[in-house]
Amino acid sequence: MKLWQKNTDVKKEIEQFTVGRDPEFDMQLAAFDVLGSLAHTRMLEQVGLLEKEDLEALQREMKSIYHSIVAREFGIEPGVEDIHSQVELELTRRLGEAGKKIHSGRSRNDQVLVDLKLYLRHELQQIVGEVKALFDVLQEQSERHKDKLLPGYTHLQVAMPSSFGLWFGAYAESLVDDVLLLQSAYKIADKNPLGSAAGYGSSFPLNRQMTTELLGFETMNYNVVYAQMGRGKTERVVSTAIASVAATLARMAMDLCLYMSQNFAFISLPDNLTTGSSIMPHKKNPDVFEIMRGKCNKLQALPTEISMLLINLPSGYHRELQLLKESLFPAFGELKDCLQMMAFMLPQLQVRDSIMEEEKYKYAFSVDAVNAAVLEGLPFRDAYKKVGESIEQGTFTVPASVEHTHEGSIGNLCNKEIASLMEKAIAAFHFERAEQALQALVK
Repeated sequence: MKLWQKNTDVKKEIEQFTVGRDPEFDMQLAAFDVLGSLAHTRMLEQVGLLEKEDLEALQREMKSIYHSIVAREFGIEPGVEDIHSQVELELTRRLGEAGKKIHSGRSRNDQVLVDLKLYLRHELQQIVGEVKALFDVLQEQSERHKDKLLPGYTHLQVAMPSSFGLWFGAYAESLVDDVLLLQSAYKIADKNPLGSAAGYGSSFPLNRQMTTELLGFETMNYNVVYAQMGRGKTERVVSTAIASVAATLARMAMDLCLYMSQNFAFISLPDNLTTGSSIMPHKKNPDVFEIMRGKCNKLQALPTEISMLLINLPSGYHRELQLLKESLFPAFGELKDCLQMMAFMLPQLQVRDSIMEEEKYKYAFSVDAVNAAVLEGLPFRDAYKKVGESIEQGTFTVPASVEHTHEGSIGNLCNKEIASLMEKAIAAFHFERAEQALQALVK
Protein backbone atom coordinates (compact mmCIF):
# COMPACT_ATOMS: atom_id res chain seq x y z
CA MET A 1 0.00 0.00 0.00
CA LYS A 2 1.22 3.50 -0.93
CA LEU A 3 -0.56 6.70 -0.05
CA TRP A 4 0.34 8.15 -3.46
CA GLN A 5 -0.35 5.12 -5.66
CA LYS A 6 -2.91 5.38 -8.46
CA ASN A 7 -3.27 2.79 -11.23
CA THR A 8 0.33 2.07 -12.18
CA ASP A 9 2.56 -0.35 -10.29
CA VAL A 10 6.17 0.72 -9.77
CA LYS A 11 8.71 -1.88 -10.82
CA LYS A 12 10.05 -3.94 -7.91
CA GLU A 13 13.67 -2.93 -8.54
CA ILE A 14 12.76 0.77 -8.35
CA GLU A 15 10.78 0.26 -5.17
CA GLN A 16 13.53 -1.71 -3.44
CA PHE A 17 16.18 0.86 -4.34
CA THR A 18 14.16 3.93 -3.33
CA VAL A 19 12.69 2.49 -0.13
CA GLY A 20 16.01 1.02 1.07
CA ARG A 21 16.22 0.77 4.87
CA ASP A 22 13.46 3.29 5.47
CA PRO A 23 10.97 0.81 7.01
CA GLU A 24 13.60 -0.17 9.59
CA PHE A 25 14.01 3.41 10.76
CA ASP A 26 10.32 4.20 10.35
CA MET A 27 9.54 1.88 13.27
CA GLN A 28 11.53 4.25 15.46
CA LEU A 29 9.12 6.99 14.36
CA ALA A 30 5.97 4.87 14.76
CA ALA A 31 4.82 6.10 18.17
CA PHE A 32 5.51 9.71 17.18
CA ASP A 33 3.57 9.28 13.94
CA VAL A 34 0.50 8.30 15.94
CA LEU A 35 1.00 11.20 18.35
CA GLY A 36 1.10 13.58 15.40
CA SER A 37 -2.11 12.09 14.00
CA LEU A 38 -3.84 12.33 17.38
CA ALA A 39 -3.18 16.06 17.40
CA HIS A 40 -3.93 16.52 13.69
CA THR A 41 -7.34 14.83 13.83
CA ARG A 42 -8.38 16.84 16.87
CA MET A 43 -7.53 19.96 14.90
CA LEU A 44 -9.47 18.68 11.85
CA GLU A 45 -12.57 18.29 13.99
CA GLN A 46 -12.10 21.74 15.49
CA VAL A 47 -12.01 23.41 12.02
CA GLY A 48 -14.96 21.39 10.72
CA LEU A 49 -13.14 18.86 8.52
CA LEU A 50 -14.02 15.85 10.68
CA GLU A 51 -17.27 14.83 12.37
CA LYS A 52 -17.21 14.44 16.16
CA GLU A 53 -18.23 10.77 15.92
CA ASP A 54 -15.38 10.04 13.50
CA LEU A 55 -12.93 11.88 15.75
CA GLU A 56 -13.93 9.86 18.80
CA ALA A 57 -13.55 6.58 16.90
CA LEU A 58 -10.21 7.64 15.39
CA GLN A 59 -8.86 8.81 18.73
CA ARG A 60 -9.85 5.53 20.38
CA GLU A 61 -8.23 3.35 17.72
CA MET A 62 -5.10 5.50 17.39
CA LYS A 63 -4.52 5.28 21.14
CA SER A 64 -4.89 1.52 20.83
CA ILE A 65 -2.33 1.48 18.02
CA TYR A 66 0.00 3.72 20.05
CA HIS A 67 -0.02 1.34 23.00
CA SER A 68 0.59 -1.64 20.71
CA ILE A 69 3.61 0.18 19.25
CA VAL A 70 4.97 0.89 22.73
CA ALA A 71 4.48 -2.81 23.55
CA ARG A 72 6.35 -3.74 20.32
CA GLU A 73 3.28 -5.51 18.95
CA PHE A 74 2.90 -3.39 15.81
CA GLY A 75 4.92 -3.56 12.60
CA ILE A 76 5.00 -2.56 8.95
CA GLU A 77 3.54 -5.32 6.78
CA PRO A 78 5.26 -6.54 3.60
CA GLY A 79 4.18 -4.40 0.67
CA VAL A 80 3.29 -1.40 2.87
CA GLU A 81 5.59 1.49 2.06
CA ASP A 82 6.05 3.22 5.41
CA ILE A 83 4.70 3.71 8.90
CA HIS A 84 2.32 6.45 7.74
CA SER A 85 0.71 4.09 5.24
CA GLN A 86 0.57 1.29 7.82
CA VAL A 87 -1.24 3.39 10.43
CA GLU A 88 -3.74 4.72 7.89
CA LEU A 89 -4.30 1.21 6.52
CA GLU A 90 -4.95 -0.17 10.01
CA LEU A 91 -7.38 2.64 10.83
CA THR A 92 -9.24 2.04 7.57
CA ARG A 93 -9.51 -1.66 8.38
CA ARG A 94 -10.94 -0.88 11.78
CA LEU A 95 -13.12 2.12 10.96
CA GLY A 96 -13.76 2.11 7.24
CA GLU A 97 -14.26 5.55 5.68
CA ALA A 98 -13.21 7.41 8.82
CA GLY A 99 -9.71 6.01 8.48
CA LYS A 100 -9.36 7.60 5.04
CA LYS A 101 -10.03 11.09 6.41
CA ILE A 102 -6.99 11.56 8.63
CA HIS A 103 -4.72 12.83 5.84
CA SER A 104 -6.80 15.91 5.02
CA GLY A 105 -4.74 19.08 5.41
CA ARG A 106 -1.31 17.46 5.43
CA SER A 107 1.26 15.81 3.20
CA ARG A 108 3.64 13.01 3.98
CA ASN A 109 6.25 15.77 3.98
CA ASP A 110 4.95 17.59 7.04
CA GLN A 111 3.84 14.28 8.55
CA VAL A 112 7.43 13.03 8.42
CA LEU A 113 8.68 16.39 9.62
CA VAL A 114 6.54 16.37 12.75
CA ASP A 115 7.47 12.73 13.42
CA LEU A 116 11.14 13.65 13.18
CA LYS A 117 10.79 16.71 15.40
CA LEU A 118 9.02 14.65 18.08
CA TYR A 119 11.60 11.87 17.75
CA LEU A 120 14.55 14.24 17.94
CA ARG A 121 13.07 15.98 20.96
CA HIS A 122 12.70 12.62 22.69
CA GLU A 123 16.20 11.42 21.83
CA LEU A 124 17.82 14.70 22.85
CA GLN A 125 16.09 14.47 26.22
CA GLN A 126 17.51 10.96 26.63
CA ILE A 127 21.02 12.20 25.74
CA VAL A 128 20.76 15.08 28.21
CA GLY A 129 19.78 12.59 30.92
CA GLU A 130 22.83 10.43 30.20
CA VAL A 131 25.11 13.48 30.07
CA LYS A 132 23.82 14.59 33.48
CA ALA A 133 24.45 11.11 34.92
CA LEU A 134 28.07 11.19 33.70
CA PHE A 135 28.44 14.77 34.92
CA ASP A 136 27.45 13.65 38.42
CA VAL A 137 30.01 10.84 38.33
CA LEU A 138 32.74 13.24 37.22
CA GLN A 139 31.93 15.67 40.00
CA GLU A 140 31.94 12.87 42.58
CA GLN A 141 35.34 11.68 41.38
CA SER A 142 36.65 15.25 41.33
CA GLU A 143 35.77 15.69 44.99
CA ARG A 144 36.98 12.22 45.92
CA HIS A 145 40.44 12.72 44.40
CA LYS A 146 40.83 16.50 44.77
CA ASP A 147 43.94 16.24 46.94
CA LYS A 148 45.83 13.89 44.60
CA LEU A 149 48.28 15.73 42.37
CA LEU A 150 49.30 14.66 38.89
CA PRO A 151 51.45 16.39 36.31
CA GLY A 152 49.90 18.73 33.82
CA TYR A 153 51.31 18.78 30.30
CA THR A 154 51.78 21.22 27.45
CA HIS A 155 53.25 19.95 24.18
CA LEU A 156 53.18 16.53 25.93
CA GLN A 157 56.00 17.86 28.13
CA VAL A 158 55.68 18.03 31.91
CA ALA A 159 54.46 21.55 32.62
CA MET A 160 52.84 22.35 35.99
CA PRO A 161 51.08 20.57 38.85
CA SER A 162 47.52 19.55 38.18
CA SER A 163 45.28 17.28 40.20
CA PHE A 164 42.78 14.53 39.64
CA GLY A 165 40.22 16.91 41.07
CA LEU A 166 41.01 19.37 38.29
CA TRP A 167 41.13 16.68 35.63
CA PHE A 168 37.77 15.08 36.45
CA GLY A 169 36.24 18.51 37.00
CA ALA A 170 37.44 19.78 33.64
CA TYR A 171 35.46 17.14 31.79
CA ALA A 172 32.43 17.85 33.96
CA GLU A 173 32.49 21.50 32.94
CA SER A 174 33.04 20.52 29.31
CA LEU A 175 29.76 18.64 29.48
CA VAL A 176 28.02 21.84 30.62
CA ASP A 177 28.97 23.51 27.35
CA ASP A 178 27.94 20.39 25.45
CA VAL A 179 24.51 20.65 27.07
CA LEU A 180 24.24 24.23 25.83
CA LEU A 181 24.73 22.95 22.28
CA LEU A 182 22.17 20.20 22.93
CA GLN A 183 19.85 22.93 24.18
CA SER A 184 20.21 24.84 20.90
CA ALA A 185 19.49 21.66 18.94
CA TYR A 186 16.45 20.97 21.11
CA LYS A 187 15.08 24.47 20.58
CA ILE A 188 15.32 24.07 16.81
CA ALA A 189 13.62 20.66 17.02
CA ASP A 190 10.97 22.13 19.34
CA LYS A 191 9.10 23.91 16.52
CA ASN A 192 5.94 22.52 14.94
CA PRO A 193 6.08 22.00 11.13
CA LEU A 194 2.63 20.36 10.92
CA GLY A 195 0.34 22.19 8.52
CA SER A 196 3.10 23.13 6.11
CA ALA A 197 1.95 20.19 3.94
CA ALA A 198 4.30 19.65 1.00
CA GLY A 199 6.06 22.87 1.88
CA TYR A 200 3.52 25.32 0.50
CA GLY A 201 0.68 25.23 3.01
CA SER A 202 -2.93 24.25 2.46
CA SER A 203 -6.21 25.76 1.26
CA PHE A 204 -7.91 24.18 4.30
CA PRO A 205 -8.50 26.52 7.29
CA LEU A 206 -5.98 24.71 9.48
CA ASN A 207 -5.32 25.74 13.08
CA ARG A 208 -1.59 25.28 13.40
CA GLN A 209 -1.42 26.92 16.81
CA MET A 210 -3.74 24.21 18.13
CA THR A 211 -1.47 21.35 16.99
CA THR A 212 1.55 23.26 18.31
CA GLU A 213 0.01 23.31 21.77
CA LEU A 214 -1.35 19.76 21.62
CA LEU A 215 2.11 18.39 20.78
CA GLY A 216 3.86 20.48 23.41
CA PHE A 217 6.00 22.47 20.98
CA GLU A 218 7.41 25.77 22.17
CA THR A 219 6.40 27.43 18.90
CA MET A 220 5.91 26.57 15.23
CA ASN A 221 7.90 26.89 12.03
CA TYR A 222 5.76 29.74 10.75
CA ASN A 223 6.85 29.98 7.14
CA VAL A 224 5.70 26.81 5.38
CA VAL A 225 8.57 26.85 2.89
CA TYR A 226 11.10 27.14 5.71
CA ALA A 227 9.33 24.36 7.60
CA GLN A 228 10.24 22.05 4.71
CA MET A 229 13.73 23.55 4.38
CA GLY A 230 14.21 22.77 8.07
CA ARG A 231 14.50 19.10 7.22
CA GLY A 232 18.18 18.43 7.04
CA LYS A 233 19.10 21.66 8.78
CA THR A 234 17.57 20.36 12.01
CA GLU A 235 19.42 17.06 11.66
CA ARG A 236 22.69 18.87 10.96
CA VAL A 237 22.36 21.02 14.09
CA VAL A 238 21.47 17.96 16.17
CA SER A 239 24.47 16.10 14.77
CA THR A 240 26.73 19.00 15.72
CA ALA A 241 25.53 18.77 19.32
CA ILE A 242 26.07 15.01 19.29
CA ALA A 243 29.57 15.53 17.91
CA SER A 244 30.35 17.99 20.71
CA VAL A 245 29.49 15.46 23.42
CA ALA A 246 31.43 12.81 21.50
CA ALA A 247 34.48 15.09 21.34
CA THR A 248 34.48 15.42 25.13
CA LEU A 249 34.25 11.66 25.55
CA ALA A 250 36.89 10.92 22.91
CA ARG A 251 39.39 13.28 24.51
CA MET A 252 38.79 11.81 27.94
CA ALA A 253 39.10 8.28 26.57
CA MET A 254 42.46 9.25 25.06
CA ASP A 255 43.66 10.64 28.40
CA LEU A 256 42.61 7.43 30.12
CA CYS A 257 44.50 5.29 27.59
CA LEU A 258 47.63 7.38 28.17
CA TYR A 259 47.30 7.43 31.94
CA MET A 260 46.90 3.64 32.02
CA SER A 261 50.09 3.01 30.07
CA GLN A 262 53.14 1.92 32.07
CA ASN A 263 55.00 5.05 30.98
CA PHE A 264 52.48 7.15 32.91
CA ALA A 265 50.88 4.66 35.32
CA PHE A 266 48.65 7.28 36.90
CA ILE A 267 45.62 5.02 37.01
CA SER A 268 44.70 1.36 36.69
CA LEU A 269 41.57 -0.75 36.31
CA PRO A 270 40.53 -4.03 37.89
CA ASP A 271 41.53 -7.00 35.75
CA ASN A 272 37.92 -7.84 34.92
CA LEU A 273 37.52 -4.47 33.15
CA THR A 274 40.49 -4.93 30.83
CA THR A 275 41.45 -7.41 28.11
CA GLY A 276 44.63 -9.34 27.42
CA SER A 277 46.93 -10.43 24.64
CA SER A 278 47.09 -13.80 22.90
CA ILE A 279 50.89 -13.92 23.29
CA MET A 280 51.84 -11.36 25.98
CA PRO A 281 50.75 -12.58 29.43
CA HIS A 282 51.37 -9.24 31.13
CA LYS A 283 48.94 -7.17 29.02
CA LYS A 284 45.99 -5.28 30.52
CA ASN A 285 44.50 -3.39 27.60
CA PRO A 286 42.07 -0.46 27.92
CA ASP A 287 39.88 -1.77 25.10
CA VAL A 288 36.75 -0.10 26.45
CA PHE A 289 38.32 3.33 26.15
CA GLU A 290 39.83 2.56 22.76
CA ILE A 291 36.48 1.43 21.33
CA MET A 292 34.85 4.48 22.91
CA ARG A 293 37.45 6.73 21.33
CA GLY A 294 36.80 5.16 17.94
CA LYS A 295 33.01 5.38 18.22
CA CYS A 296 33.19 9.00 19.32
CA ASN A 297 35.59 9.91 16.52
CA LYS A 298 33.06 8.47 14.07
CA LEU A 299 30.32 10.54 15.71
CA GLN A 300 32.43 13.66 15.24
CA ALA A 301 32.32 13.00 11.49
CA LEU A 302 28.50 12.95 11.53
CA PRO A 303 27.93 16.69 10.84
CA THR A 304 30.12 16.44 7.74
CA GLU A 305 28.28 13.33 6.53
CA ILE A 306 24.93 15.07 6.91
CA SER A 307 26.22 18.27 5.30
CA MET A 308 27.36 16.31 2.26
CA LEU A 309 23.83 14.94 1.80
CA LEU A 310 22.46 18.48 1.80
CA ILE A 311 25.21 20.42 0.07
CA ASN A 312 23.65 20.83 -3.40
CA LEU A 313 19.92 20.70 -2.63
CA PRO A 314 17.64 23.62 -3.55
CA SER A 315 14.57 24.42 -1.46
CA GLY A 316 11.71 21.94 -1.42
CA TYR A 317 11.59 18.23 -0.72
CA HIS A 318 14.06 15.76 -2.24
CA ARG A 319 14.06 12.01 -1.74
CA GLU A 320 17.64 11.73 -0.50
CA LEU A 321 16.50 13.46 2.69
CA GLN A 322 15.25 10.07 3.86
CA LEU A 323 18.90 8.92 3.95
CA LEU A 324 19.47 11.29 6.86
CA LYS A 325 17.78 8.71 9.09
CA GLU A 326 20.43 6.13 8.26
CA SER A 327 23.15 8.53 9.39
CA LEU A 328 21.52 10.13 12.41
CA PHE A 329 19.26 7.56 14.08
CA PRO A 330 22.00 5.04 15.01
CA ALA A 331 24.13 7.89 16.39
CA PHE A 332 21.82 8.38 19.36
CA GLY A 333 22.26 4.77 20.46
CA GLU A 334 26.04 4.91 19.96
CA LEU A 335 26.38 8.07 22.02
CA LYS A 336 24.14 6.80 24.82
CA ASP A 337 26.17 3.58 24.98
CA CYS A 338 29.41 5.56 25.30
CA LEU A 339 28.00 7.89 27.96
CA GLN A 340 26.71 4.97 30.00
CA MET A 341 29.96 3.04 29.69
CA MET A 342 32.07 6.02 30.76
CA ALA A 343 29.81 6.55 33.78
CA PHE A 344 30.21 2.84 34.62
CA MET A 345 34.01 2.77 34.28
CA LEU A 346 35.08 5.96 36.05
CA PRO A 347 34.12 5.03 39.64
CA GLN A 348 36.21 1.87 39.27
CA LEU A 349 39.41 3.65 38.33
CA GLN A 350 42.22 3.10 40.81
CA VAL A 351 44.10 6.39 41.15
CA ARG A 352 47.75 6.27 42.24
CA ASP A 353 48.88 8.42 45.17
CA SER A 354 52.07 10.51 45.50
CA ILE A 355 52.75 10.69 41.75
CA MET A 356 54.30 14.15 41.94
CA GLU A 357 56.85 13.09 44.56
CA GLU A 358 58.81 11.29 41.84
CA GLU A 359 62.07 12.96 40.83
CA LYS A 360 61.09 13.25 37.15
CA TYR A 361 58.24 15.63 38.00
CA LYS A 362 60.09 18.05 40.28
CA TYR A 363 60.52 20.76 37.63
CA ALA A 364 56.74 20.91 37.28
CA PHE A 365 56.93 23.04 40.43
CA SER A 366 59.22 25.66 38.87
CA VAL A 367 56.38 28.13 38.27
CA ASP A 368 55.32 27.80 41.91
CA ALA A 369 58.90 28.59 42.92
CA VAL A 370 58.94 31.65 40.64
CA ASN A 371 55.63 32.87 42.06
CA ALA A 372 56.84 32.34 45.64
CA ALA A 373 59.85 34.56 44.93
CA VAL A 374 57.59 37.23 43.43
CA LEU A 375 55.40 37.14 46.52
CA GLU A 376 58.55 37.83 48.56
CA GLY A 377 59.16 41.03 46.53
CA LEU A 378 61.35 39.95 43.61
CA PRO A 379 60.29 41.25 40.14
CA PHE A 380 58.82 38.43 38.04
CA ARG A 381 61.52 38.45 35.34
CA ASP A 382 64.27 38.34 37.96
CA ALA A 383 62.48 35.52 39.79
CA TYR A 384 62.12 33.60 36.52
CA LYS A 385 65.86 33.99 35.82
CA LYS A 386 66.83 32.96 39.35
CA VAL A 387 64.76 29.76 39.24
CA GLY A 388 65.96 29.00 35.71
CA GLU A 389 69.58 29.24 36.83
CA SER A 390 68.90 26.92 39.77
CA ILE A 391 67.48 24.33 37.35
CA GLU A 392 70.55 24.64 35.09
CA GLN A 393 72.91 24.30 38.07
CA GLY A 394 71.02 21.35 39.57
CA THR A 395 70.22 23.21 42.78
CA PHE A 396 66.44 23.63 42.31
CA THR A 397 64.36 22.55 45.31
CA VAL A 398 60.66 21.75 45.21
CA PRO A 399 58.45 24.13 47.22
CA ALA A 400 57.09 22.63 50.41
CA SER A 401 53.47 23.04 49.29
CA VAL A 402 51.29 24.04 46.36
CA GLU A 403 49.12 27.09 47.07
CA HIS A 404 46.59 27.52 44.28
CA THR A 405 43.49 29.20 45.70
CA HIS A 406 41.86 31.24 42.94
CA GLU A 407 38.57 30.12 41.36
CA GLY A 408 38.87 26.92 39.39
CA SER A 409 42.37 26.01 40.56
CA ILE A 410 43.77 23.01 42.45
CA GLY A 411 42.73 24.35 45.84
CA ASN A 412 39.41 25.87 44.75
CA LEU A 413 37.71 23.58 42.22
CA CYS A 414 34.37 25.46 42.14
CA ASN A 415 32.49 22.20 41.64
CA LYS A 416 29.36 23.66 43.25
CA GLU A 417 29.40 26.58 40.85
CA ILE A 418 29.84 24.22 37.89
CA ALA A 419 26.94 22.10 39.17
CA SER A 420 24.80 25.23 39.28
CA LEU A 421 25.64 25.97 35.65
CA MET A 422 24.55 22.46 34.69
CA GLU A 423 21.28 22.76 36.62
CA LYS A 424 20.46 26.05 34.86
CA ALA A 425 21.31 24.58 31.45
CA ILE A 426 19.04 21.57 31.95
CA ALA A 427 16.20 23.63 33.42
CA ALA A 428 16.14 25.73 30.23
CA PHE A 429 14.93 22.75 28.15
CA HIS A 430 11.46 22.72 29.78
CA PHE A 431 11.07 18.99 29.12
CA GLU A 432 7.97 18.94 31.31
CA ARG A 433 5.95 20.94 28.75
CA ALA A 434 6.41 18.34 26.04
CA GLU A 435 5.97 15.41 28.42
CA GLN A 436 2.68 16.71 29.81
CA ALA A 437 1.28 17.50 26.37
CA LEU A 438 2.06 14.09 24.90
CA GLN A 439 0.76 12.26 27.97
CA ALA A 440 -2.50 14.17 27.63
CA LEU A 441 -2.80 13.11 23.97
CA VAL A 442 -2.70 9.40 24.75
CA LYS A 443 -4.53 9.53 28.08
